[in-house]
Amino acid sequence: MVTISKWIDIEKIEISKKEVCRNLGYISDYKLRPRISSLIDGYLENTYQLIEPIYSYVIRDVELVRRSCVFIDGSVMFESKVISSLLKPCNKAAMFVATIGNRLEEMSHKLAREGHMLQAAVLDAIGSVAVDEVAEFVHVRIKEIASSQGQVTSRRFSPGYCDWTIRQQKEVFRVVDAESAQVALTDSYLMIPQKSISGIIGIGAPDNNIENYNPCRRCKKLDCLGRR
Repeated sequence: MVTISKWIDIEKIEISKKEVCRNLGYISDYKLRPRISSLIDGYLENTYQLIEPIYSYVIRDVELVRRSCVFIDGSVMFESKVISSLLKPCNKAAMFVATIGNRLEEMSHKLAREGHMLQAAVLDAIGSVAVDEVAEFVHVRIKEIASSQGQVTSRRFSPGYCDWTIRQQKEVFRVVDAESAQVALTDSYLMIPQKSISGIIGIGAPDNNIENYNPCRRCKKLDCLGRR
């Protein structure tokens, strides 16, 4: 299957103030100082002028899962115990790259250079929430495709989570035409723009318990920021 790339109507991206606060380290938005609360509200009103959400994805057959290795159509190989457990009951996998573009990132860097560190941090937190919403939009789209075929999807996972090394970002980019989503990969496997997310979603039959797989239930690292 060829890579599908699409722009997203910004009105479909909802940025939660509560999630922005959590990203900034606050337990809830009810304990914010009035100044910070007002600052977040002000940036949220104007954020949509700074984001350009776009994504690319491709769906391929899962050919073989052997121990910690997953082989996907197109000579793609991922090595991870978590990803192999995720995809073992799946017959297909969707790989994607999503971004909000670089305008918000550039504005945040400009504020930091000018010494407005609080403003820069708030805008950066908003960007992190926004790109996660774009990735979730992609997940919903993959769910719709799977549902139309009588199948279900797993949670989404990104390189760098659990034991899936960030170096395998290169394999995701090899199979997904990330350039169509205007995202590039550096030699150290980081994405440009930084407010970008790549990942994989398993697809398979509804009776294979695909939707419920969650490695966090067996993980003893309780302080993990990515814990679900």
